[in-house]
Amino acid sequence: MRKTERVSDSYRWMQLAIGVICMVMIANLQYGWTFFVPEIQKTFGFDRAAIQWAFTLFVLFETWLVPVEGWFVDKYGPKIVVLFGGVLCGVGWVINAYASSLNLFYVGQVIAGLGAGAVYGTCVGNALKWFPDKRGLAAGITAAGFGAGSALTVAPIQWMIADQGFQAAFLNFGIGQGVIVAALAFFLAAPRKGQIPEVTSTANIQSRRNYTPSEVVRQPIFWLMYFMFVIVGAGGLMITANLKPIAADIHVDKVPVTILGVTMVAITFAATIDRVLNGLTRPFFGWVSDKIGRENTMFIAFAMEGFGIYMLYLWGHDPLWFVLLSGFVFFAWGEIYSLFPSTCTDTFGSKFAATNAGLLYTAKGTAALLVPFANYLQQSTANWDGVFLAAAGANILASILAIALLKPWRKRVVTGAQADADVPAGAKVAVA
Repeated sequence: MRKTERVSDSYRWMQLAIGVICMVMIANLQYGWTFFVPEIQKTFGFDRAAIQWAFTLFVLFETWLVPVEGWFVDKYGPKIVVLFGGVLCGVGWVINAYASSLNLFYVGQVIAGLGAGAVYGTCVGNALKWFPDKRGLAAGITAAGFGAGSALTVAPIQWMIADQGFQAAFLNFGIGQGVIVAALAFFLAAPRKGQIPEVTSTANIQSRRNYTPSEVVRQPIFWLMYFMFVIVGAGGLMITANLKPIAADIHVDKVPVTILGVTMVAITFAATIDRVLNGLTRPFFGWVSDKIGRENTMFIAFAMEGFGIYMLYLWGHDPLWFVLLSGFVFFAWGEIYSLFPSTCTDTFGSKFAATNAGLLYTAKGTAALLVPFANYLQQSTANWDGVFLAAAGANILASILAIALLKPWRKRVVTGAQADADVPAGAKVAVA
């Protein structure tokens, strides 16, 4: 049997680039939603918290079924899953374009969430497999497509909503994004054994054992990572879903802000900067984690996030500081989408990377359940102070857990798995 030859680095980067473009195409499904909420409320008179359940349903179905979609990727390859996802992404926003009831918006967001999850989980899982030597960076670049992908369309979506209505924006962007994803699906491929380089040195200890998904969910350390993902993810999702309502409630949304000679109203400036920084942070902190370790990087980033949210609570009423601090918060938040999947694959092996990372990614869906409750808290207190303080505290807790608990625990787990893997099968029987 002829040994499979290693592919060129250019081919690996081409696979990564295709995944990034697919991620860019689905980014508006999450990050563009905030611009539709006020228009939906104004047109139909729905309660804002009730509308945001559509966002929560999107995130739930985007995340909680990723392990199932990841299983299909691990077994059948990425093409069919991304093709399926692209079609559903388009269909979901077309439904939103014609929706006139909350239930129909919920249906549209569920379908869009299913499609986005299929694309997201496949592209991240594929990056983790193609780049064992640069896992944090590759996962970060791929996730950056989702984080920063909507930056270029922040203004066009708002213009189309203002000029043609939010239904036209849903329809046109939905169809365009869905078609591009479906077309790119045919160029995706998964690596075969021997096609990728062996890892010779890394700042992150990597397991040579490949845990099956059923084994992963029985590992207590997996649930520690899950809990950390939830408490960090909730704050960022709350701000993502409510950025425009927050700006409106504190009366800074329509105030012009000038930075480096560029002037925009605060909400447009903030949304644009947030998308860019939320994208840049993913490869940046992924690269940093390849150099200094995942847990050390988590400690730094989560502490930054907690500080940023607290300062937004203190100074967010100033339009300039609202723009600058919201950008800082998104920069310190987006890295969870590179750090957690790479940490998961380092710990549990790459054979089932798409499925196992997908299991951990469901934590985003769990975090999304807290978004409507943030709105209820805001409505009960008539301000966002309690929400900001809770989110800041959760991030500080996660930063401490990363360095004090996750780091030593993960070292013990991986080292133990390595030692077990190095014992010959006959010796295990003899010892037994």
